[in-house]
Amino acid sequence: MSELILVVNGEKFDLDVPPEMPLLWVLRDVLGLTGTKYGCGIGLCGTCTVLVDGKAIRSCLLPVTSVTEREITTIEGLSPDSSHPLQQAWVEEGVSECGYCQPGQILTAVDLLSRNPNPSDEEIDDAMSRVLCRCGSYNRIRRAIHHAAQVEAGS
Repeated sequence: MSELILVVNGEKFDLDVPPEMPLLWVLRDVLGLTGTKYGCGIGLCGTCTVLVDGKAIRSCLLPVTSVTEREITTIEGLSPDSSHPLQQAWVEEGVSECGYCQPGQILTAVDLLSRNPNPSDEEIDDAMSRVLCRCGSYNRIRRAIHHAAQVEAGS
């Protein structure tokens, strides 16, 4: 066991966990932040995506020691009342079907829009292809990202 300090959703946590423990399990099992989902466990599906210093990262592969003292944002920390423009666009565009991949999708889209505030369809498809949606909501995801980009541009 190792004492580590994590900064998650703006809050500091002193944790005594095994240093090789994946961030996903620290978030879910230790901190109770279950919005981050387990999918494949090998970093391919993207359902476990969180933001580390604003960048979309797969938490299932990330040893907790690699993110000490860095800013981690989960879907719960994106906005306390789900008012983030992407969360609102997801609802307005009816993106979710089963909803399981949506936290990873939304956080991946946050990363995309932070780097490219007006992405083309191709740029959205490229970025979002890293998170698998078994329901096939990709067209609605694209519309929601364009929608959120317009809202952000207007604010």
